[in-house]
Amino acid sequence: MLSRWMSGSSRNLDREYNCTVRLLDDSEYTCTIQRDAKGQYLFDLLCHHLNLLEKDYFGIRFVDPDKQRVRALPAQPPFTMCFRVKFYPTDPAALKEEITRYLVFLQIKRDLYHGRLLCKTSDAALLAAYILQAEIGDYDPGKHPEGYSSKFQFFPKHSEKLERKIAEIHKSELRMCRGTRRFWPSLLSVLLFCRETREFISSNGESQ
Repeated sequence: MLSRWMSGSSRNLDREYNCTVRLLDDSEYTCTIQRDAKGQYLFDLLCHHLNLLEKDYFGIRFVDPDKQRVRALPAQPPFTMCFRVKFYPTDPAALKEEITRYLVFLQIKRDLYHGRLLCKTSDAALLAAYILQAEIGDYDPGKHPEGYSSKFQFFPKHSEKLERKIAEIHKSELRMCRGTRRFWPSLLSVLLFCRETREFISSNGESQ
């Protein structure tokens, strides 16, 4: 009887594997799922963990050890997935949940940093200023000395001129907008405008 139970337990363990999902803030979520589980099951499990209800904008994908995107999982674990935004909302104000807005915000930061966001330099400066506002709040001369924006890496590379422009916008145009209902829709509206320009931020932060 005991041997049959142990044999059954061993078979169950063979049918399970650990799966790690890298989240947008670079933290990781690890769970154990059945080998024959569908991707939708893992996605639903993750959304439950994040308390995410507005699921349509998001998805998970597998990335191999060489950081190349692939369509199929390998035959053997371990499996590492990435949780990402699939597409941005056409109407930013339609995002109802705070967690949804926060996750989209994190994706914007990633796209800007990795040079995937299509926009002119002036639009990039405005978007980076919104991100700065979300990170540190209103400009405070007592807390934010000269060059304070240089501590944040918004782009792969950027010039001092662009840094000064970001700080200028943050100081003068974005005061008192953090925490209001206007902030997140405004941030996402800037994103949509940037993508419509169809211009690319080059490695030095200047449009080309």
